[in-house]
Amino acid sequence: MAATPRPIPARHKGFNRAEIVDQNFSEFVREWRGEPRRAPAADAPVLPGSACTVRDFLELLESQLISRHLDLMARVLRVQNKVFYTIGSSGHEGNAMVARLTRHTDPAFLHYRSGGFMAERFRKLPGMDPVMDSALSFAASKEDPASGGRHKVWGSKPLWVLPQTSTIASHLPKAFGTAVAIEQARRIGHALPVPQDSIVICSFGDASSNHATAQTAFNAAAWTAYQKLPAPVLFVCEDNGIGISVKTPTDWIAANFRGRRDLDYFFADGLDLAAGYADVARAIEHCRTTRRPTFLHLRTTRVMGHAGTDFEIEWRSIEELVAVEATDPLLRSAAIALESGLFTRESLLEHYEAIRKRCFAAAEEADRRPKLDRLEDVMAPLAPYTPDAVAAEAARADYADRRLAVFGGADKLPEKLPPRHLALQINAALHDLFCKYPEALLFGEDVAQKGGVYTVTKGLHKAFKGTRVFNTLLDETIILGLAQGYANMGMLPMPEIQYLAYFHNACDQIRGEACSLQFFSNDQYRNPMVMRIASLGYQRGFGGHFHNDNSIAALRDIPGLVVGCPSRGDDAATMLRTMMALAKVDGRVCAFLEPIALYMTKDLHEAGDGAWQFAYPPPEQAMPLGEGRVYEPKAKDLVVFTFGNGVPMSLRAARTIERKLGWKVRVVDLRWLVPLNEAFIAEQAKTARRILVVDEGRRSAGVGEGIITAIVEAGLGKMPLQRVVGADTYTPLAGAAFLVLPGEADIVAAAEALA
Repeated sequence: MAATPRPIPARHKGFNRAEIVDQNFSEFVREWRGEPRRAPAADAPVLPGSACTVRDFLELLESQLISRHLDLMARVLRVQNKVFYTIGSSGHEGNAMVARLTRHTDPAFLHYRSGGFMAERFRKLPGMDPVMDSALSFAASKEDPASGGRHKVWGSKPLWVLPQTSTIASHLPKAFGTAVAIEQARRIGHALPVPQDSIVICSFGDASSNHATAQTAFNAAAWTAYQKLPAPVLFVCEDNGIGISVKTPTDWIAANFRGRRDLDYFFADGLDLAAGYADVARAIEHCRTTRRPTFLHLRTTRVMGHAGTDFEIEWRSIEELVAVEATDPLLRSAAIALESGLFTRESLLEHYEAIRKRCFAAAEEADRRPKLDRLEDVMAPLAPYTPDAVAAEAARADYADRRLAVFGGADKLPEKLPPRHLALQINAALHDLFCKYPEALLFGEDVAQKGGVYTVTKGLHKAFKGTRVFNTLLDETIILGLAQGYANMGMLPMPEIQYLAYFHNACDQIRGEACSLQFFSNDQYRNPMVMRIASLGYQRGFGGHFHNDNSIAALRDIPGLVVGCPSRGDDAATMLRTMMALAKVDGRVCAFLEPIALYMTKDLHEAGDGAWQFAYPPPEQAMPLGEGRVYEPKAKDLVVFTFGNGVPMSLRAARTIERKLGWKVRVVDLRWLVPLNEAFIAEQAKTARRILVVDEGRRSAGVGEGIITAIVEAGLGKMPLQRVVGADTYTPLAGAAFLVLPGEADIVAAAEALA
């Protein structure tokens, strides 16, 4: 029940919203004239008929007040440069009920207006202080236990709150993925880090529910439930009726979600603890017992601007703002506190002021704590790398019995077979890795019974069954959301993106979510995975751009991501082993780019020469991160830097160059594209007389730019140098594709230009 609107106070003329909201509470309490009841016992309902007990209410009220005073503190101290975040939770404090009625081991992916939830969840473990922890985060202190001062995030490792930043709805797919992972673990015999009956909490705003990324999560959850598969995710839509300044149509959330099949809808009043408590409890119990995706529509409001820089008077009338203030859930909580006889007006105001004092004192103390002041400290959790441990893990081969069973005997082990091409070598490496890592999962479109579009995953489903190798719905965002969910639950996911062009549909799941988690959680949480992508151009007889995407620019600038691109089968196997070790040991996110045009390539110079088939490396062999391969290492007349399809092209062109110009040509296969091994590039460049950079990507933002930068920054900028690259265009269909992609003739012509 909302408080009755009052006349517009004179103070609105000055219009400091934080001060107004603060004064509203004090005035409401002082002016309350109701008849208090006799204070009930701790286990009695706080009001007649309420499921919320006195004990529940008193602690929820304190959590609400902590959240509110953290907001007010942030608005005051931001102008003093002591606080660096002002997106507040005021009006959303009812989400504390969700925290109270769930467990601290229920993984939570939270909306940024979750101050009440966090204050309440802190009660779940003794000795934790929501005020000081939050103050350290607001102050960007390096002692912030959530992110180490890298961002104001709601997060806690012991409380299973995985940090989310201010991106819109991008956390919903991984929340859904985590819920699926909880159930999947039981089927593969994987030990979970949380209880088996845990649910996943995912909160967001009403405006965010319209985002495509949110919709894909809702669809995937319903798709899963439709097939009678468990997905215990509690979607909490905190409906305050507005997204920054754009209003949500009246009743839109209820109309849009109430009738959805296989997404079970519940409504609760988040503005009234006494009234809303039972409905929140019903939604949570339903999700936990049925293991079905559940949508909790939580009524909230927003009693201050979106953030401190949002001057609402510029776009909302004072009359509207006063009406919104009357719905403040803290006014309703004050009325319950007074009506129930638990507080007098004086004692409630004392309680209110005591929490204000506590929040401001914590903020002042947090301001005195150390800040991040060195680049090394800022970047420390972004891309951890422990080379010795990774090398040892990559070379670990203590699974011989499982290999024999999977491959069908010692004589059928892949290293005993004749040299083979790239696709078969990747396939053998995947079988090997699944023997090595019982927690590994491979999934994507068409990867199971079909074995992938190019049969690269053929046989895996039969060997390791559908619990570990399975098809997903056709949605790259969900594929990568699932990967993050499995990683959260301690598994090693290997999602497949069917074509590089399709990755862009879901890029933010890697850029904004998977790769940022170690950074924003100060390496407390990780999303280890190896993402396989059929990539690059030169595919004959099929495709156009969407099956011949030659650009990896979107991958190259993702902080913390490892990108590798083999050109031959033995390299693919050893690179995959290192990537899985990087994921296992250091929690890294890796992208494995598989050149489609080289999948079935057997010959190098002449038909039937078999020179692009190689022996399978035994399982104890791995490729160190950053290590390139050098062909003709003593040649100095011309050094060609390249990768992927450029490697066999350059080797063929080298023969022609040697015949035409008499030069000895060294071809350098970088293999690892992110991070580029700049020291290796410089080492190879400094002994060259001339340099060619062969980059099958586009002229703009390609790998070649990074290679040249490494050469120039090594002081070798005066070296004769040419670049052979693709055109800045999409790849057309059929033979026209080879007009925009670099070819052997282009490499030879560039060498002649250097002559």
